Amino acid sequence: MKKDDSDELIIANKKIAFQHQEKENRAAELIIANKELLFLNEEKEKRAEELAIANKELLFQNAEKENRAAELVIANKELAFQNEEKEKRAKELITANRELKKAEDEVRQLNDELEQKVAERTAQLESVNKELESFSYSVSHDLRAPIRAINGYTKILVEDYEAVIDEDGLKILQSIINNSKKMGELIDDLLAFSKLGRKQVTVSNIDMLDLVDQVKEEVLLEGHENRPEFNITELPNAKGDKSLIKQVWINLISNAIKYSRHKEKTAIEIGAYEEDDHIVYFVKDGGAGFDMQYYDKLFGVFQRLHSQEEFEGTGIGLAIVHRIVQRHQGKVWAESTLDEGSCFYFSLLNVNH
Repeated sequence: MKKDDSDELIIANKKIAFQHQEKENRAAELIIANKELLFLNEEKEKRAEELAIANKELLFQNAEKENRAAELVIANKELAFQNEEKEKRAKELITANRELKKAEDEVRQLNDELEQKVAERTAQLESVNKELESFSYSVSHDLRAPIRAINGYTKILVEDYEAVIDEDGLKILQSIINNSKKMGELIDDLLAFSKLGRKQVTVSNIDMLDLVDQVKEEVLLEGHENRPEFNITELPNAKGDKSLIKQVWINLISNAIKYSRHKEKTAIEIGAYEEDDHIVYFVKDGGAGFDMQYYDKLFGVFQRLHSQEEFEGTGIGLAIVHRIVQRHQGKVWAESTLDEGSCFYFSLLNVNH
Protein backbone atom coordinates (compact mmCIF):
# COMPACT_ATOMS: atom_id res chain seq x y z
CA MET A 1 0.00 0.00 0.00
CA LYS A 2 2.77 2.38 0.85
CA LYS A 3 4.66 1.41 -2.21
CA ASP A 4 1.75 2.27 -4.43
CA ASP A 5 1.39 5.61 -2.73
CA SER A 6 5.07 6.21 -3.11
CA ASP A 7 4.91 5.42 -6.83
CA GLU A 8 1.98 7.69 -7.29
CA LEU A 9 3.76 10.38 -5.34
CA ILE A 10 6.80 10.00 -7.56
CA ILE A 11 4.62 10.11 -10.62
CA ALA A 12 2.77 13.09 -9.24
CA ASN A 13 6.06 14.88 -8.49
CA LYS A 14 7.26 14.15 -11.97
CA LYS A 15 4.04 15.59 -13.36
CA ILE A 16 4.38 18.57 -11.09
CA ALA A 17 8.02 18.97 -12.16
CA PHE A 18 6.98 18.61 -15.78
CA GLN A 19 4.19 21.10 -15.30
CA HIS A 20 6.66 23.50 -13.60
CA GLN A 21 8.98 23.05 -16.50
CA GLU A 22 6.14 23.69 -18.93
CA LYS A 23 5.13 26.73 -16.91
CA GLU A 24 8.70 28.01 -17.00
CA ASN A 25 8.82 27.35 -20.73
CA ARG A 26 5.50 29.15 -21.16
CA ALA A 27 6.76 31.94 -18.93
CA ALA A 28 9.91 32.24 -21.03
CA GLU A 29 7.83 32.17 -24.21
CA LEU A 30 5.50 34.68 -22.64
CA ILE A 31 8.45 36.96 -21.81
CA ILE A 32 9.69 36.61 -25.37
CA ALA A 33 6.16 37.21 -26.69
CA ASN A 34 5.84 40.28 -24.43
CA LYS A 35 9.17 41.61 -25.69
CA GLU A 36 8.02 40.92 -29.26
CA LEU A 37 4.72 42.64 -28.47
CA LEU A 38 6.54 45.61 -26.97
CA PHE A 39 8.74 45.76 -30.07
CA LEU A 40 5.68 45.53 -32.30
CA ASN A 41 3.95 48.23 -30.29
CA GLU A 42 7.02 50.46 -30.61
CA GLU A 43 7.08 49.77 -34.37
CA LYS A 44 3.37 50.55 -34.54
CA GLU A 45 3.96 53.81 -32.71
CA LYS A 46 6.77 54.63 -35.10
CA ARG A 47 4.57 53.72 -38.04
CA ALA A 48 1.79 55.74 -36.49
CA GLU A 49 4.16 58.73 -36.19
CA GLU A 50 5.39 58.21 -39.74
CA LEU A 51 1.82 57.88 -40.87
CA ALA A 52 0.94 61.10 -39.07
CA ILE A 53 3.88 62.84 -40.75
CA ALA A 54 2.91 61.30 -44.09
CA ASN A 55 -0.67 62.47 -43.54
CA LYS A 56 0.53 65.97 -42.79
CA GLU A 57 2.75 65.88 -45.91
CA LEU A 58 -0.19 64.56 -47.90
CA LEU A 59 -2.39 67.32 -46.54
CA PHE A 60 0.30 69.88 -47.45
CA GLN A 61 0.67 68.39 -50.93
CA ASN A 62 -3.10 68.38 -51.36
CA ALA A 63 -3.19 72.02 -50.29
CA GLU A 64 -0.35 72.76 -52.76
CA LYS A 65 -2.21 70.89 -55.47
CA GLU A 66 -5.30 72.93 -54.76
CA ASN A 67 -3.21 76.11 -54.92
CA ARG A 68 -1.63 74.95 -58.18
CA ALA A 69 -5.04 74.01 -59.48
CA ALA A 70 -6.33 77.49 -58.60
CA GLU A 71 -3.26 79.09 -60.23
CA LEU A 72 -3.75 76.87 -63.26
CA VAL A 73 -7.35 77.98 -63.53
CA ILE A 74 -6.22 81.62 -63.38
CA ALA A 75 -3.42 80.92 -65.88
CA ASN A 76 -5.87 79.22 -68.22
CA LYS A 77 -8.19 82.21 -67.99
CA GLU A 78 -5.21 84.55 -68.67
CA LEU A 79 -4.13 82.35 -71.58
CA ALA A 80 -7.65 82.34 -72.98
CA PHE A 81 -7.71 86.16 -72.66
CA GLN A 82 -4.31 86.45 -74.35
CA ASN A 83 -5.45 84.15 -77.14
CA GLU A 84 -8.47 86.36 -77.67
CA GLU A 85 -6.22 89.43 -77.68
CA LYS A 86 -3.87 87.72 -80.15
CA GLU A 87 -6.77 86.92 -82.43
CA LYS A 88 -7.89 90.56 -82.24
CA ARG A 89 -4.34 91.76 -82.94
CA ALA A 90 -4.05 89.25 -85.79
CA LYS A 91 -7.25 90.62 -87.34
CA GLU A 92 -6.02 94.19 -86.80
CA LEU A 93 -2.63 93.24 -88.32
CA ILE A 94 -4.30 91.69 -91.34
CA THR A 95 -6.30 94.89 -91.80
CA ALA A 96 -3.18 97.04 -91.26
CA ASN A 97 -1.20 94.94 -93.74
CA ARG A 98 -3.91 95.37 -96.33
CA GLU A 99 -3.91 99.12 -95.74
CA LEU A 100 -0.09 99.17 -95.83
CA LYS A 101 0.00 97.22 -99.08
CA LYS A 102 -2.54 99.60 -100.52
CA ALA A 103 -0.45 102.57 -99.32
CA GLU A 104 2.72 100.98 -100.75
CA ASP A 105 1.00 100.49 -104.08
CA GLU A 106 -0.08 104.12 -104.03
CA VAL A 107 3.44 105.28 -103.06
CA ARG A 108 4.94 103.07 -105.77
CA GLN A 109 2.57 104.56 -108.30
CA LEU A 110 3.37 108.08 -107.10
CA ASN A 111 7.12 107.30 -107.26
CA ASP A 112 6.74 106.00 -110.81
CA GLU A 113 4.88 109.14 -111.76
CA LEU A 114 7.43 111.29 -109.93
CA GLU A 115 10.36 109.52 -111.61
CA GLN A 116 8.73 110.05 -114.97
CA LYS A 117 8.17 113.73 -114.18
CA VAL A 118 11.76 114.07 -112.87
CA ALA A 119 13.09 112.41 -116.02
CA GLU A 120 11.01 114.77 -118.14
CA ARG A 121 12.09 117.82 -116.11
CA THR A 122 15.72 116.65 -116.18
CA ALA A 123 15.59 116.27 -119.94
CA GLN A 124 14.02 119.71 -120.25
CA LEU A 125 16.58 121.20 -117.86
CA GLU A 126 19.47 119.59 -119.73
CA SER A 127 18.08 120.93 -122.97
CA VAL A 128 17.68 124.42 -121.49
CA ASN A 129 21.18 124.28 -119.98
CA LYS A 130 22.68 123.25 -123.29
CA GLU A 131 20.82 126.05 -125.04
CA LEU A 132 21.91 128.50 -122.33
CA GLU A 133 25.55 127.36 -122.52
CA SER A 134 25.45 127.54 -126.29
CA PHE A 135 23.88 131.00 -126.09
CA SER A 136 26.46 132.17 -123.51
CA TYR A 137 29.29 130.81 -125.61
CA SER A 138 27.97 132.42 -128.79
CA VAL A 139 27.30 135.77 -127.12
CA SER A 140 30.68 135.76 -125.39
CA HIS A 141 32.47 134.72 -128.58
CA ASP A 142 30.67 137.35 -130.66
CA LEU A 143 31.34 140.08 -128.10
CA ARG A 144 35.10 139.55 -128.12
CA ALA A 145 35.62 141.11 -131.56
CA PRO A 146 33.85 144.45 -130.91
CA ILE A 147 35.42 144.77 -127.46
CA ARG A 148 38.88 144.25 -128.95
CA ALA A 149 38.00 146.75 -131.69
CA ILE A 150 36.97 149.36 -129.11
CA ASN A 151 40.17 148.72 -127.16
CA GLY A 152 42.30 148.88 -130.32
CA TYR A 153 40.73 152.04 -131.78
CA THR A 154 40.93 153.79 -128.41
CA LYS A 155 44.66 152.99 -128.20
CA ILE A 156 45.08 154.43 -131.71
CA LEU A 157 43.33 157.64 -130.62
CA VAL A 158 45.65 157.91 -127.61
CA GLU A 159 48.79 157.21 -129.64
CA ASP A 160 47.98 159.19 -132.80
CA TYR A 161 45.96 162.11 -131.46
CA GLU A 162 47.55 162.63 -128.06
CA ALA A 163 48.70 166.11 -129.11
CA VAL A 164 45.18 167.36 -129.93
CA ILE A 165 43.35 165.74 -127.05
CA ASP A 166 43.43 167.46 -123.67
CA GLU A 167 44.24 165.78 -120.37
CA ASP A 168 40.58 165.06 -119.47
CA GLY A 169 40.04 163.47 -122.88
CA LEU A 170 43.11 161.27 -122.44
CA LYS A 171 41.79 160.16 -119.02
CA ILE A 172 38.45 159.27 -120.60
CA LEU A 173 40.19 157.31 -123.34
CA GLN A 174 42.35 155.50 -120.79
CA SER A 175 39.21 154.67 -118.82
CA ILE A 176 37.69 153.23 -122.02
CA ILE A 177 40.83 151.13 -122.54
CA ASN A 178 40.78 149.87 -118.93
CA ASN A 179 37.06 149.04 -118.99
CA SER A 180 37.25 147.34 -122.39
CA LYS A 181 40.15 145.28 -121.02
CA LYS A 182 38.01 144.30 -118.00
CA MET A 183 35.13 143.47 -120.33
CA GLY A 184 37.48 141.30 -122.38
CA GLU A 185 38.58 139.48 -119.24
CA LEU A 186 34.96 138.96 -118.21
CA ILE A 187 34.13 137.53 -121.62
CA ASP A 188 37.16 135.23 -121.52
CA ASP A 189 36.17 133.97 -118.07
CA LEU A 190 32.55 133.52 -119.18
CA LEU A 191 33.76 131.48 -122.16
CA ALA A 192 35.91 129.36 -119.87
CA PHE A 193 32.93 128.82 -117.56
CA SER A 194 30.66 127.87 -120.47
CA LYS A 195 33.20 125.37 -121.84
CA LEU A 196 33.16 123.50 -118.52
CA GLY A 197 29.60 122.37 -119.20
CA ARG A 198 30.62 120.78 -122.49
CA LYS A 199 34.01 119.35 -121.56
CA GLN A 200 34.10 115.59 -121.09
CA VAL A 201 35.46 114.63 -117.67
CA THR A 202 38.23 112.04 -118.01
CA VAL A 203 38.79 110.38 -114.63
CA SER A 204 42.18 108.97 -113.64
CA ASN A 205 44.31 108.64 -110.50
CA ILE A 206 45.97 111.99 -109.78
CA ASP A 207 49.32 112.35 -108.02
CA MET A 208 48.05 115.32 -106.04
CA LEU A 209 51.34 116.36 -104.43
CA ASP A 210 53.06 116.48 -107.83
CA LEU A 211 50.15 118.45 -109.32
CA VAL A 212 50.21 121.03 -106.50
CA ASP A 213 53.99 121.39 -106.86
CA GLN A 214 53.48 122.17 -110.56
CA VAL A 215 50.84 124.80 -109.78
CA LYS A 216 53.03 126.30 -107.04
CA GLU A 217 55.98 126.69 -109.41
CA GLU A 218 53.78 128.29 -112.08
CA VAL A 219 52.31 130.72 -109.56
CA LEU A 220 55.74 131.66 -108.18
CA LEU A 221 56.93 132.51 -111.72
CA GLU A 222 54.34 135.31 -111.85
CA GLY A 223 56.44 137.34 -109.37
CA HIS A 224 54.08 138.61 -106.67
CA GLU A 225 54.82 141.56 -104.37
CA ASN A 226 54.96 139.35 -101.29
CA ARG A 227 56.54 136.06 -102.24
CA PRO A 228 54.21 133.47 -100.73
CA GLU A 229 55.48 130.96 -98.20
CA PHE A 230 53.92 127.51 -98.69
CA ASN A 231 53.38 124.91 -96.00
CA ILE A 232 52.29 121.76 -97.84
CA THR A 233 51.49 118.64 -95.83
CA GLU A 234 50.76 115.14 -97.11
CA LEU A 235 48.34 115.12 -100.06
CA PRO A 236 46.84 111.68 -100.79
CA ASN A 237 46.01 110.80 -104.39
CA ALA A 238 42.44 111.05 -105.66
CA LYS A 239 40.30 110.33 -108.71
CA GLY A 240 39.56 113.12 -111.16
CA ASP A 241 40.27 114.92 -114.41
CA LYS A 242 43.82 116.16 -113.98
CA SER A 243 43.49 119.26 -116.17
CA LEU A 244 40.28 120.37 -114.45
CA ILE A 245 41.59 119.71 -110.92
CA LYS A 246 44.72 121.66 -111.83
CA GLN A 247 42.48 124.63 -112.64
CA VAL A 248 40.86 124.25 -109.17
CA TRP A 249 44.27 124.44 -107.48
CA ILE A 250 45.31 127.41 -109.68
CA ASN A 251 42.18 129.39 -108.79
CA LEU A 252 42.30 128.64 -105.05
CA ILE A 253 46.05 129.26 -104.64
CA SER A 254 45.92 132.43 -106.79
CA ASN A 255 43.03 133.73 -104.67
CA ALA A 256 44.93 132.96 -101.45
CA ILE A 257 47.90 134.97 -102.74
CA LYS A 258 45.76 137.84 -104.10
CA TYR A 259 43.73 138.31 -100.91
CA SER A 260 46.90 138.20 -98.75
CA ARG A 261 48.82 140.89 -100.59
CA HIS A 262 47.99 143.62 -98.06
CA LYS A 263 49.48 141.53 -95.25
CA GLU A 264 53.14 141.74 -94.21
CA LYS A 265 53.62 138.05 -94.98
CA THR A 266 51.79 135.76 -97.37
CA ALA A 267 51.59 132.33 -95.73
CA ILE A 268 49.56 129.61 -97.43
CA GLU A 269 48.84 126.20 -95.89
CA ILE A 270 47.80 123.32 -98.15
CA GLY A 271 46.73 119.95 -96.74
CA ALA A 272 44.19 117.14 -96.82
CA TYR A 273 42.35 114.59 -94.69
CA GLU A 274 40.19 111.53 -95.34
CA GLU A 275 36.44 111.60 -94.82
CA ASP A 276 34.42 108.44 -95.61
CA ASP A 277 35.25 107.52 -99.23
CA HIS A 278 36.50 111.01 -100.13
CA ILE A 279 39.70 113.01 -99.70
CA VAL A 280 39.12 116.59 -98.52
CA TYR A 281 41.76 119.09 -99.66
CA PHE A 282 42.11 122.62 -98.32
CA VAL A 283 43.92 125.90 -99.03
CA LYS A 284 44.24 128.18 -96.02
CA ASP A 285 45.52 131.78 -95.96
CA GLY A 286 45.80 134.61 -93.44
CA GLY A 287 44.53 137.27 -95.82
CA ALA A 288 41.57 139.63 -96.03
CA GLY A 289 38.90 136.99 -95.42
CA PHE A 290 35.20 137.74 -95.87
CA ASP A 291 32.01 138.11 -93.86
CA MET A 292 30.30 134.71 -93.59
CA GLN A 293 26.84 136.35 -93.77
CA TYR A 294 27.48 136.79 -97.50
CA TYR A 295 28.55 133.15 -97.94
CA ASP A 296 25.64 132.33 -100.29
CA LYS A 297 27.12 134.69 -102.92
CA LEU A 298 30.58 133.15 -102.74
CA PHE A 299 30.37 130.59 -105.57
CA GLY A 300 28.01 132.53 -107.87
CA VAL A 301 28.99 133.83 -111.31
CA PHE A 302 30.20 137.47 -111.21
CA GLN A 303 29.66 137.59 -107.44
CA ARG A 304 32.33 139.52 -105.56
CA LEU A 305 32.70 140.15 -101.82
CA HIS A 306 35.40 142.81 -102.27
CA SER A 307 35.49 145.90 -104.46
CA GLN A 308 37.33 145.97 -107.81
CA GLU A 309 39.57 148.77 -106.50
CA GLU A 310 40.63 146.66 -103.48
CA PHE A 311 41.18 143.35 -105.30
CA GLU A 312 40.96 142.91 -109.06
CA GLY A 313 39.04 140.02 -110.59
CA THR A 314 35.93 139.04 -112.52
CA GLY A 315 34.12 136.98 -109.88
CA ILE A 316 34.12 133.78 -111.93
CA GLY A 317 37.11 131.95 -110.43
CA LEU A 318 35.23 130.36 -107.52
CA ALA A 319 32.21 129.62 -109.73
CA ILE A 320 34.57 127.62 -111.98
CA VAL A 321 35.96 125.79 -108.92
CA HIS A 322 32.42 124.98 -107.79
CA ARG A 323 31.35 123.65 -111.19
CA ILE A 324 34.49 121.50 -111.63
CA VAL A 325 34.14 119.91 -108.17
CA GLN A 326 30.41 119.32 -108.72
CA ARG A 327 31.17 117.50 -111.98
CA HIS A 328 33.46 115.23 -109.94
CA GLN A 329 30.60 114.38 -107.50
CA GLY A 330 32.44 116.29 -104.80
CA LYS A 331 31.68 119.25 -102.57
CA VAL A 332 33.31 122.66 -102.13
CA TRP A 333 32.88 124.99 -99.15
CA ALA A 334 34.73 127.66 -97.18
CA GLU A 335 35.24 129.09 -93.72
CA SER A 336 36.45 132.64 -93.08
CA THR A 337 36.86 135.44 -90.60
CA LEU A 338 36.99 139.00 -91.91
CA ASP A 339 40.55 140.37 -91.96
CA GLU A 340 41.93 137.13 -90.48
CA GLY A 341 41.94 134.78 -93.46
CA SER A 342 39.98 132.06 -95.24
CA CYS A 343 40.11 128.32 -95.74
CA PHE A 344 38.63 126.72 -98.86
CA TYR A 345 37.84 123.00 -98.98
CA PHE A 346 36.95 120.63 -101.81
CA SER A 347 36.44 116.85 -101.84
CA LEU A 348 37.27 114.16 -104.43
CA LEU A 349 36.84 110.39 -104.49
CA ASN A 350 39.62 108.46 -102.76
CA VAL A 351 41.61 106.25 -105.17
CA ASN A 352 41.20 103.35 -102.71
CA HIS A 353 37.39 103.32 -103.08
